[in-house]
Amino acid sequence: MIADLFRKTVFFLLSVALIIPVAKAQNTEPLTLKSALNYALTNYTDARKAKLDVTNAQYQVDEVRARALPQISGSGALNYNPLLQMSALPGELNPVNPGQTLLVAFGQKWNANVGVSVTQNLFDQSVFVGLKAAKTTREFYQLNAELTEEQVLEKVATSYYQILVQRQQIATTDSNIHTTQKVRGVIQGQFENGLGKKIDVDRLDVKLSNLQSQRQQQLNAVAMSENQLKFFIGMPIGTPVIIPDAETKAIEVFAIDLPDTIATDNRTNVLVLQKQQELLKQKRQSILAEYYPSLSLSGNYSYQGLSNNFPVFKGASGGANWFDVSTVGLNLKIPIFNGGGTKARTKQVDIEIGKLKEDMYATTQNLNLDYDNAKTQIKNSVIILNNQQKNIELAQKVMDNTQNNYQQGLATLTDLLDAQTALYDAQNTYSVSLLDYRVAEVKLIKAKGQLRTLLVD
Repeated sequence: MIADLFRKTVFFLLSVALIIPVAKAQNTEPLTLKSALNYALTNYTDARKAKLDVTNAQYQVDEVRARALPQISGSGALNYNPLLQMSALPGELNPVNPGQTLLVAFGQKWNANVGVSVTQNLFDQSVFVGLKAAKTTREFYQLNAELTEEQVLEKVATSYYQILVQRQQIATTDSNIHTTQKVRGVIQGQFENGLGKKIDVDRLDVKLSNLQSQRQQQLNAVAMSENQLKFFIGMPIGTPVIIPDAETKAIEVFAIDLPDTIATDNRTNVLVLQKQQELLKQKRQSILAEYYPSLSLSGNYSYQGLSNNFPVFKGASGGANWFDVSTVGLNLKIPIFNGGGTKARTKQVDIEIGKLKEDMYATTQNLNLDYDNAKTQIKNSVIILNNQQKNIELAQKVMDNTQNNYQQGLATLTDLLDAQTALYDAQNTYSVSLLDYRVAEVKLIKAKGQLRTLLVD
């Protein structure tokens, strides 16, 4: 009886272990393109780092602003002087041996003090320029975060569409396997009835084996593409995902009326470079600020105590003397000559600005090039897809006629296999062309600066 109870317990635990993963898989929500894009903007490493840069930019603003605020510090010290500094007094002051220099020790063995000091910049051109540069830096990182998000959206969308088309290719292979199996069944029946050849059956077995191998390769490609998609969106690789088949069927192919040129001034790539140019100009102003004088107000207060006995914190009755000390000052610093270092650093920034202008020109050219290429590719993809759709219909018609003729003995097995291969190639080419169209569409959306429209249903 104990053995039966043990077996039932083991069976129950195994059943639970098998049911739980299935339940988890069933509860996995479908990963649509929109949900994948939104997930990436929240979880992908580059996107999160860009957001951290924006947050850090605010701290940089705070750091520079602190230079314009009062700087307050406190201090304290306790010193013991085992040997006091000796000072020489003129011999005229020597009451014992007039005319002989008199050495006298000034100070006491113990010296303690506590104090506070305050410094306030009244005028410092570098601080004013630094504040402007810090705010510009924050704007730069905000634009850079937007650019990073656009790059993430492009990678995720391209990867997502690749998975859809790869799965469509698997469906095409499955259809080809099903058709080949039907033909093999017919020929196997003919062979068993003495009307067919064993070599024809073997040839179809070889083709089925090749198709099964090809299908396995396609399954592996989909698995790797799904892992790549998870990486792009910042999802743990081991997380199961379900990509709905409806997304594949939802791909619509249509011609798009495209203008000859696009505006590039409002593109994030260009705006980032413009903001970087603004930062370099402010860096130049910061260097030139070294020519300006600076003015600051300072003040300090301390409370000091002297005694030959320890502890020095006793009052006058204990041999300690305590007194206040304070100063207030106005400090002016006027730069006169630094060997031409400021001028050299200014010229270096001028070179950086010149190089950045070249980058801006190249970026504008690349944007126009990407737009022209995407426009050309999407037009060609539409033409190819329309032609390939007609080609599939024609190949299917040839396949049906050849199969009918083969069954009536009017066509050879080679003719049948060739027609079947032509149909499969046409279907596969259509799938590849569909991917080209989708990728071109993403590139076109990117070239127009509208990648965020992918986030909208």
